[in-house]
Amino acid sequence: MLHLILEKFQRKYQLSVLKNNRNTSIGSLKIGTNNHFILSEKLEKVTIGASVSFRNYIHILVEKNAALTIGDGVFMNNFCSVNCLDSISIGENTLFGENVKLYDHNHRYTAVPEFKVLHSEFSTAPIKIGKNCWLGSNVTVLKGVSIGDNCIIGAGCTIFKDVPNNTKVINQQQLIFNPVS
Repeated sequence: MLHLILEKFQRKYQLSVLKNNRNTSIGSLKIGTNNHFILSEKLEKVTIGASVSFRNYIHILVEKNAALTIGDGVFMNNFCSVNCLDSISIGENTLFGENVKLYDHNHRYTAVPEFKVLHSEFSTAPIKIGKNCWLGSNVTVLKGVSIGDNCIIGAGCTIFKDVPNNTKVINQQQLIFNPVS
């Protein structure tokens, strides 16, 4: 009984994190348990459409000057993570399987005189995911990628280059398909 009360409190608190930032616009949003939203006070904007559903353990980070847009009817399954330092856009009616990760940034690094990863410096580029897409479980989308409308990204793929409309990606092989079949 106590865990149900705590879950309800946690959901209300996380919704308040979204709604109380002056640069957010939230449609109808259903969230599960143990979600975590981190929004910079100085983010550019966060827009979440109508009939959006986040299952459990969703992590969303939007940093200073960054923009996140989530279209109507988007569904994120358990353990999805959106890390936005630049710009991420997700089209309407897009489905995420479990553990989908979006990163619009990489750590900067130096190679000369010796290799060193810079822990707090990043290179960024926007991510755009079209409408009516399905990203299977354990998909990772990296910075600078555009995924067209009506695409299916197979489970376990790492997407590091653009995917045209009406494309199915399975084990990094792109197949143009007729979305009706």
